[in-house]
Amino acid sequence: MARYTGPKDRLSRREGVDLFGKGPKLTRLTIPPGMHGQKGYYKKSQFARQLREKQKVRRIYGILEKQFSNYVRKALSTKGNTSDELFSLLERRLDNVVYRLGFAPTRPAARQLVSHRQIFVNNQKVNIPSFLTSEGDLITMTQKGFEIPAIKKTSEQKDYKLPDWLKRKALVGIITRMPKFEDVLEPVSAQDIIEFYSR
Repeated sequence: MARYTGPKDRLSRREGVDLFGKGPKLTRLTIPPGMHGQKGYYKKSQFARQLREKQKVRRIYGILEKQFSNYVRKALSTKGNTSDELFSLLERRLDNVVYRLGFAPTRPAARQLVSHRQIFVNNQKVNIPSFLTSEGDLITMTQKGFEIPAIKKTSEQKDYKLPDWLKRKALVGIITRMPKFEDVLEPVSAQDIIEFYSR
């Protein structure tokens, strides 16, 4: 189960977006990383724009290149809308569903909850972050997981807005329908990613 373990602020600064939900803790977001970062962002070519968009989405969901390219190829091979299929695969990952349900403050925290066997899918313990959930699946968290201070604080937020494809009551969530590209909350361009892999 490979994952990125290096410095995260520099990734957010590279993409110009808060990728990991650090909020005010993330400083110098408008300055790219590296010794020449003070010069700011340069005008990007079409290829550079597509590459950066692909990297941004890959880092938002915490996926390495091989797995992400497999998702894109699977989406390209379907007969339906490629954007909807790609982001349906990404959104239905168990770590993302746990995050979207408000069980964890960030996707890395949600991934750790899953890896540490604190999440059940249809009353079966699942510890694979990339596990693909389906419509009608019931997602629950153990009481032990809920007692983690950061998790408890996030789970008890009253003003948390759930995506339309999810419902939640206490520590129980359900997937009411398959997510689409329009359900993605982050500012991303599916077209740039599809064009990058269609070259």
